[in-house]
Amino acid sequence: MRKLLLFGIISVLSAAIAHAATEQQVVDQSAQMLREFRAMPERGIPASVLSNARGLAIIKVIKVGFGVSGKGGEGVVVARTGHGWSGPSFVGIGGAGWGAQIGAQVTDFIIVLNTRAAVRAFSHSDNVHLGADVSAAAGPVGRDLQAGVTPTAAVYTYSRSRGLFAGASLEGAIIFTQKDSNARYYGHPVSAGTILSGGVTPPAGARSLRAALGR
Repeated sequence: MRKLLLFGIISVLSAAIAHAATEQQVVDQSAQMLREFRAMPERGIPASVLSNARGLAIIKVIKVGFGVSGKGGEGVVVARTGHGWSGPSFVGIGGAGWGAQIGAQVTDFIIVLNTRAAVRAFSHSDNVHLGADVSAAAGPVGRDLQAGVTPTAAVYTYSRSRGLFAGASLEGAIIFTQKDSNARYYGHPVSAGTILSGGVTPPAGARSLRAALGR
């Protein structure tokens, strides 16, 4: 029974991803998500957290489940370089789990990479397992006093959800580099490490995202 449920969930997610946005639409969507997170002064990401961030992953995730859950989605990762923010490296996310997960949900995630090691994990590995490859914790919000202290985890996670889902989280999810998307967006094969180190010029279409990122 669980296998049938999992198959059904994966089928739904596969259908959604099959109609996924173009790379430029993903970049524009990521820029809009970041602007919206910045516009929540009481519940948003503190300015000090963003100003000290070494990188960001901005991802939209679809989760569905009934006893067994599945999650899938896409987004971008960017990193600070010696010349400002890098261009976007495209990523996908996937995972499945068991437990009391019921319903459906679309969640916007911003994952703040607080350390160089966290950025390297996204640069040098095709797959990153949050909590295993890098430590992750819910980030301080709004005017939380913790915002001004040294980060307590390599990664801070922030989310905004629409829909009903019991027990939803990024636990058990794997984030993976979308090599084909990177190749299409930059016009030639390019590694995540080259993109995130600033080794390739960001396309003109990335201007809105880089503007949303600020300094």
